Amino acid sequence: MLGTTLLVLVVLLALAIPVAAALGVLGLILEQLYSTMPLSLAMGEVAWSASRDFLLVSIPMFILLGEILLRSGVAERMYAALSKWLSWLPGGLMHSNIGACAVFAATSGSSVATAATVGTVALPLVRTHGYNERLFLGTLAAGGTLGILIPPSINMIIYAVLTDTSIPKLYLAGIIPGLGLAALFMLIVAIACTLRPEWGGKRLRASWGERLASLPHLVPPLIIFLVVVGSIYAGLATPTEAASLGVVAALVLAAFYRRLSVAMLIEVFENTMRTTAMIMLIIVAAYFLNFVITGIGLTNLITGAVASLGLSKWGMLVAMVVFYLVLGCFMETLSMMITTIPIIAPVMVALGFDPIWLGIIIVILIEAALITPPVGLNLYVVQSLRSGGSLNDVIAGSLPFVIAMIALIGLLAIFPGLALWLPSLVRG
Repeated sequence: MLGTTLLVLVVLLALAIPVAAALGVLGLILEQLYSTMPLSLAMGEVAWSASRDFLLVSIPMFILLGEILLRSGVAERMYAALSKWLSWLPGGLMHSNIGACAVFAATSGSSVATAATVGTVALPLVRTHGYNERLFLGTLAAGGTLGILIPPSINMIIYAVLTDTSIPKLYLAGIIPGLGLAALFMLIVAIACTLRPEWGGKRLRASWGERLASLPHLVPPLIIFLVVVGSIYAGLATPTEAASLGVVAALVLAAFYRRLSVAMLIEVFENTMRTTAMIMLIIVAAYFLNFVITGIGLTNLITGAVASLGLSKWGMLVAMVVFYLVLGCFMETLSMMITTIPIIAPVMVALGFDPIWLGIIIVILIEAALITPPVGLNLYVVQSLRSGGSLNDVIAGSLPFVIAMIALIGLLAIFPGLALWLPSLVRG
């Protein structure tokens, strides 16, 4: 059953069928092959349930926040400032890509918004400065995943709701691993461009005076971060309301930079609606596929197979990592979380794993799903920003960064304090 599911999905995507349509068609095919009930009759109810979730309101708000920051010039100024500080490293602007994604992740909470915003600013420079295009694209797709690990994070909110875990503590737990993952990404770029210097493109130089003069351009993202995350920690707003406050702060910044206009707002709203529609269509299709997969017993089949292995505590952790890496190849991240976490989290916590620590591990695995083919959403986001070229370029450039994610999971297994130290301060 699992093999058939993977094969059908790969074939559908190989035929260049859009992801949302491919997920929906896969659900219909699996229904015909394995279900004794007409599951497709529930498609309307599934679509309605998926669309009216209050948590999902934060998605268009965070996308809107990213669009305003992009159109107001905040993202461009931030990227230019980081390029002056990071472009001396082997790999040049590719480090700026990762650094900008890390900074922007602290304002958006969405990997899609992070990849789309930084990619829009950075992509015109890839050929101008002679970078290896595949690795450059990989830094954008992988860097965008930091949007769901560095707080604020939509996916952490979902995990917290599903496991009754503290959102503020999850946010604190994600800070050090998030920064560590960004450092690992930059290490991969540095090693690759040291071994193959021609991949690093034209080296940009900046004086210390230019670097210091650029620091004020890093203040606006800090303001947004304090507004969004600060309002949550202060108990003034829910995560969805905090996203709305971030939009208001971004509008104030746009007005400060004299970029706020009716024409700019129309463009912002159009792009927000377009991106939100794409994401919501994928989510609705993924919810339907999730409904079918659950209905035909595929999820229970996989979970039962893992449970029957009789593995030790750490053996179960390895099995969980492999399970998510495989599942992430053909399932949308949000529906994957909703389907698996209620089943897997209680088992792993019963084995002695801390639920906060486990949440960070699962979010990292969800990040990997965003850049693993054939359904990695960030791959398609970055590809959509290009004027031409194959999706295979983005895939090839992103895969080395999956290794960094697995390495980080290993570090967290050896040193769990990397995730649990900051939350423990709150407990104290």
